[in-house]
Amino acid sequence: MSIRFEGRVAIVTGAGGGLGREHALALAARGAKVVVNDLAAADAVVEQIRAAGGQAIASAASVTDFDAVQAMVVQAVEAWGRIDILVNNAGILRDKTFAKMDMADFRLVMDVHLMGAVHCCKAVWDLMRTQQYGRIVMTTSSSGLYGNFGQSNYSAAKMALVGLMQTLAIEGEKYGIRVNSLAPTAHTQMTAGLMPEAMLQALRPEAVTPGMLHLVSEDAPTRAILCAGAGTFERAYVTMTKGVHLGVGQDIAEQVAQKFDAISDRTTGEIVPAVGAAQTQNELEMAKAAG
Repeated sequence: MSIRFEGRVAIVTGAGGGLGREHALALAARGAKVVVNDLAAADAVVEQIRAAGGQAIASAASVTDFDAVQAMVVQAVEAWGRIDILVNNAGILRDKTFAKMDMADFRLVMDVHLMGAVHCCKAVWDLMRTQQYGRIVMTTSSSGLYGNFGQSNYSAAKMALVGLMQTLAIEGEKYGIRVNSLAPTAHTQMTAGLMPEAMLQALRPEAVTPGMLHLVSEDAPTRAILCAGAGTFERAYVTMTKGVHLGVGQDIAEQVAQKFDAISDRTTGEIVPAVGAAQTQNELEMAKAAG
């Protein structure tokens, strides 16, 4: 099976360098027409794609500016008539411990990562619904999934993207829109100087991009969190244990403390909920069973 994108139009944000550049080049090499979005370096990537025989146009729209994002979508539709793929890759870092974090830096990281993806998704959503086809990738992170020292702003934004993915996948399913998340470990300009050289070589961005290609392909899954780095691919899940019914009473807080290990037990009945209401359903079933 060969993954190809002839006839498909893709937007890749933050595609002037690093991971986004690799994503744009790979999509173009497999036949997609690509909108290369970047504040500074989009033209060079477009030239590289065209030199290899592909089709691409540049966009300098800031993902934080919804009007500019909408104009980028109009530009793509005027050029090629449709948009099939959106890869939300644009991002920045403003790392500091929470104690030292300036609120402007917290807000800026949220605006670029989270609201940037929201703007792009909103700008293509009705078009994809009308087409009855769409593939969207959020770029999350292990920092969001599991936390990382000094990255409270980045972690919050990246986990928020998973929540956005979960709901958009549910809402988009009947329209043929599949929405997934990619958690890359890759050396880019944002990570320069943070790791030894041998590690940086293993964590080349091109080792991540194959995972993105699957997530935007015709046979893509939906609601998947795919982790990728150094040629290794894993899958992350948001799960829920079966839990313990304790009822209502004066000493329930103490019972929660006493039975916390049992509440946390993952060996019996842990699930990946299909919707948020699964929590309510489980709680009501447990209460009914307890009489």
